[in-house]
Amino acid sequence: PEGTVVSSICLGLRAGDLGVRMPCDPASDVLPGTLPKPTIWAEPGSVIPWGSPVTIWCQGTLGAREFRLDKEGSSAPWDRQPPLEPRDKGKFSIPHMTQPYAGRYHCYYLSPTVWSERSDPLELVVTGERTLGGPGLRLCPQEGGLLSGVLTLQCRSDVGYDRFALSQEGGQALPQRPGRQPQAGLSQADFPLGPVTSTHGGRYRCYGGHSLSSAWSAPSDPLDVLVAGWFPDTPSLSVQPGPVVASGENVTLLCQSGSRTETFLLSKEGSARPPLRLRSKYRGRHIQAEFSMSPVTSAHSGTYRCYSSLSSNPYLLSNASAPLELVVSGEGPQPCPFRLSQLRALSPEIGGALDMTLCAQEVLEENLQHVLCELSDQGGRDTVWVQEKVWESLWRPGPRLTVVPSLPTSGDSR
Repeated sequence: PEGTVVSSICLGLRAGDLGVRMPCDPASDVLPGTLPKPTIWAEPGSVIPWGSPVTIWCQGTLGAREFRLDKEGSSAPWDRQPPLEPRDKGKFSIPHMTQPYAGRYHCYYLSPTVWSERSDPLELVVTGERTLGGPGLRLCPQEGGLLSGVLTLQCRSDVGYDRFALSQEGGQALPQRPGRQPQAGLSQADFPLGPVTSTHGGRYRCYGGHSLSSAWSAPSDPLDVLVAGWFPDTPSLSVQPGPVVASGENVTLLCQSGSRTETFLLSKEGSARPPLRLRSKYRGRHIQAEFSMSPVTSAHSGTYRCYSSLSSNPYLLSNASAPLELVVSGEGPQPCPFRLSQLRALSPEIGGALDMTLCAQEVLEENLQHVLCELSDQGGRDTVWVQEKVWESLWRPGPRLTVVPSLPTSGDSR
């Protein structure tokens, strides 16, 4: 009969009174294993800002005649395209990403009269619709601290989002978590990374959304996670003129390595600021970078470490150098007039934010102390103003960079 399969191996259909033999419909007549399923991916990625272009690629075997793209929930094929040379790849373009294009896609290819199995799903996500404000993203140690190598990315917002998503730059996956409310007016979700390996190095952003809408917020500011201890180089760190200096002197921290490296990073223990980066230079048999501090104050006192990295993967670092303790003597800045106990008394909401975080308490309090010291010379401010500044510093810090130790698994190779 017309419109029915005429072969047990799905060679074709009879269509209409003309009896024309047509290729099988991949939505209903694919025989598993007939052709290998194609690969589907999106460029520049599967998380696309509102209004930006995106290209979906579908790659099958050589000699394909046609590529087809289906969107889940749509009864008709979303698009069909001829193959690009060498006839193994199809290109589907979206010039301006908007909400109707968001969703899950599958693709197929025709070769020569049989449709392939459908590809794995590709989920396209559009972000930044209208005025959905971006959340904040930070990296927090789980119980046991950084040395355990078990870390969590925490996404939080003062907008009442009930779901959150996390993206890693260059990745196709978009893990999602339901939001929870640690206190009134705040929502958050935690994304455990597990034992840290090389795959966790990269740039992350998170998004908030509401369950009744498929739209996502604007992205958070980026968070760069650098994995230390990934290759065997261990640079050395020294200081000139010495580890104990007077306030106002010029100090240089010298990071050196005997191995080929392209960049050095200098981090200060407990600092909320990102590590400093410098390109390496050859000095005799050594490769080095000079980090100058001039003039120093008591704020420069602390414990420093340096790392090396290669441009081929700037998110993977060497072992840390031995720690170097810098002591700056002499008169320093006036002590900060703010105390955390006073901050808690100012506002129950801020006190609750201190108590309801998964992040290490001492790290959070140090960051707050640093923020309040910077604000103290601006005179008296009301509670709402202080809350806003604390929020901006902790959860909207701009581009950040966090160094974490790796915990290699048996499948990793160095």
